[in-house]
Amino acid sequence: MLSDASVTTMLPVKDMDRARAFYEGSLGLKPGGFKPDGKFVYAVGGSTLALFPKPEGTKADHTAISFRVQDIAASIEQLKRAGVVFEDYDFPGLKTVNHVCVLGAEKAAWFKDSEGNYLCIHEDLPAS
Repeated sequence: MLSDASVTTMLPVKDMDRARAFYEGSLGLKPGGFKPDGKFVYAVGGSTLALFPKPEGTKADHTAISFRVQDIAASIEQLKRAGVVFEDYDFPGLKTVNHVCVLGAEKAAWFKDSEGNYLCIHEDLPAS
């Protein structure tokens, strides 16, 4: 029923200007503009990311968005040059090396946005 529907990811933000500076300046997303209801949208790889103002904010303790990239190491370096700070983990079953963790069929690396949401970049590994 919904398999052909487009998807919009909704992220609450406390400070729209700060969030836009991060998503545009650090992540390089191209601004799509404000909607009448106050959301600010970006087109991202055939999907939509919408930031919406929420004064009290909310932060998920899980990955809110994961961006698929072709080369995770190159993407990490590019994002670091733009000021993104990556998380590192050393837990049973989740250990990063150079910010990257291999999880089954993908490599992944996490960072937080300006509002404290966990974001991820991931690279699919070739099928064996």
